[in-house]
Amino acid sequence: MIAHPAFSSDDYHLVKKIPIPSTGSWDYLTVDEGARRLYVSHGTQVEVLDVDSGAIVGQVPNTLGVHGIAIAPDSGRGFTSNGQSSTVTIFDLKTLKPLGEVKTGKKPDAIIHDPATSRVFAFNGGKWREQQRNCDRSCEWKGRGHNRPRRRP
Repeated sequence: MIAHPAFSSDDYHLVKKIPIPSTGSWDYLTVDEGARRLYVSHGTQVEVLDVDSGAIVGQVPNTLGVHGIAIAPDSGRGFTSNGQSSTVTIFDLKTLKPLGEVKTGKKPDAIIHDPATSRVFAFNGGKWREQQRNCDRSCEWKGRGHNRPRRRP
């Protein structure tokens, strides 16, 4: 048997508050350790902050109902799951400019990048469905369940 001491609220404390000026709620937070950036899903956009200074360094716009953010540093791309538009936005990690949008099943929510396979997996809210995207040179989106494979530029 392994014992682990319980943590009390005294073990945690607020280090810093960073206000994000705009309307809407937030959902997931994603950290890019190498680039020292924090991605905050915030209503219809992703706010991007410098982790060290707390300054907002940019936004990924037009991500309706954004939930999750996945980053693929090796390909220089980021991905957002947009629940209201049932899409995934692909964006450039340096410029934060959208590169394309891929239709998904209804209400994509969680999203992850698997560096071993260079694939991004988006998971829909409600009924379990996942889609995977190959983030190599091709822009192939492979769907599971009711989604058929699609090609996007």
